[in-house]
Amino acid sequence: MSTNFELIAAIRSTIKKLKKGSPYQWGHMGACNCGNLAQELIHLTKEDIHRFAMEKHGDWNDQLLDYCPESGFPMDLMISKMLEKGLKISELRQLEKLSDPKILSNIPLPKRNQMEKNNRADVILYFETWLEMLENQWIEEEGSLDASLLQKNNLDKVFA
Repeated sequence: MSTNFELIAAIRSTIKKLKKGSPYQWGHMGACNCGNLAQELIHLTKEDIHRFAMEKHGDWNDQLLDYCPESGFPMDLMISKMLEKGLKISELRQLEKLSDPKILSNIPLPKRNQMEKNNRADVILYFETWLEMLENQWIEEEGSLDASLLQKNNLDKVFA
């Protein structure tokens, strides 16, 4: 799991937008789990992400399996940009299916075993758990994290 401030901020922003009711549709390449994060991380609209994705076949998982950084396809360029921001292909594949064992192990039972990849509340919980893990890792690696970021994250959880 890679950690950097830009990724942490993008995940936080994704959570905030999803909680405020931004478009979420698991079957839409620009409004699904990865699509919502891509909007915040690489600053494209859901429509642009979806349009670029439709130039190839399959969902995010399929396109991540077929990823070729030299293909010239816009979807591959988007994936490359996300990888440059600190993500790994495996993290994106797991995000789309809410399946990262490290993240899931931090979600209490029985909820951990009831996560649904196309459920907004479950996606938010997954993102929140991932965010907390990344922030803790950041603190361990960097020795500090802006207190206002931590406070904001905790307030978001209190008022969720």
